Amino acid sequence: MSQVVQVRVVYGNRVRIHREKAYARGRGPCLPWSASPSQQRLTARLSAQQGGKDVIMLSKPIVLAPMAGGPSTPQLAAAVSEAGGLGFLAAGYLRPDDLARQVEQIEQATSRPYGINLFVPSAPHADEREAYRDYREHLAEHLPFSADLPEQPRWSDDHYAPKLEVALASRAALISFTFGYPSAADIAAVSRAGKLVVLNATTPEEIDHIVELGADIVLVQGSGAGGHRATVLSTEERGVAFSAEELTEIAAARTSRPIFAAGGVGTREDVATLLNAHATAVVVGTRFLTAEEAGTKATHRRALLELTVRDTVVTRAFSGRPARAIRNAFTDRFTELAPAMYPEIHYLTSPLRGEANDAGDAEYLNLWAGTGFAQCSEASAAEIVNELGSA
Repeated sequence: MSQVVQVRVVYGNRVRIHREKAYARGRGPCLPWSASPSQQRLTARLSAQQGGKDVIMLSKPIVLAPMAGGPSTPQLAAAVSEAGGLGFLAAGYLRPDDLARQVEQIEQATSRPYGINLFVPSAPHADEREAYRDYREHLAEHLPFSADLPEQPRWSDDHYAPKLEVALASRAALISFTFGYPSAADIAAVSRAGKLVVLNATTPEEIDHIVELGADIVLVQGSGAGGHRATVLSTEERGVAFSAEELTEIAAARTSRPIFAAGGVGTREDVATLLNAHATAVVVGTRFLTAEEAGTKATHRRALLELTVRDTVVTRAFSGRPARAIRNAFTDRFTELAPAMYPEIHYLTSPLRGEANDAGDAEYLNLWAGTGFAQCSEASAAEIVNELGSA
């Protein structure tokens, strides 16, 4: 049976169709746009309907970027949703039972919509053991820590299948996938569960691909986004070649599906720019790293607030996958040496990153941050949503 998705945005007390569509997996028409979202904007309400049933209702066009490894707590996701945005749980690196506990916590904390993000596993890099050993030797020789670095590469599928089952059984309105694309069977399972599929794109060709795969929502990640790049099909270089605004405009010209735009958002003006480029909502991660409810490491949190004159760089040094971070001694020394081996390099550097955080040493920690990180401040999630959502 064809799936019907309808999206509209309401400005203030006026209903104005921003994006409304009904399509059978990509075969429907793109309807005309309304006036610019910056005009007469007081609040925004995004409602997405699947099969005639409301699954999303927002009063602010702000989506919390899922930030794995600690920052995305159930408390943070719930607070963003309660403030009128869309919270996301980050399932990456969690065990299935830990994800189930987080689902229980967020569903106790809020009845509002939220999403869950999953890492799609890649194949092990079995033929690159020599590159792994070389990089390990470089780390052991130059690091000021006595971390016990794993001698053999470790690979994991991040418990993908059981965590997908947890997500399907949850009350989450959306399930997003990153680091890869889910199978047709998994996409069908998400749809049968009455949830929306969110897929990521960092280039025009990836936009086309995820639309063809059947994404209900197209999430474009511009070059300024902090943390890991979502690039799958394109080269690493091309994966950082487009800004969030450029990708949003490209996506709007190629599909009628709703667009979530991410990348380098620091201010309400950044949000307004992306809404004017026809984003349905704007994804924000870095600004929430210093939210009161975030589980960000203390050393990372302090660096975001204090190292504001530094640049950010895209590096594989910490995880074997390109990610944007605040420049530090580790990125300077190891960026050119790190092999493209995710998740093996992630597990290799995990002990030293733990020691760096415990020692309060920001020079050897993965300081994930987007280009707008200088706008970070200590605030509640609700305050951040209200600030950015008032564009």
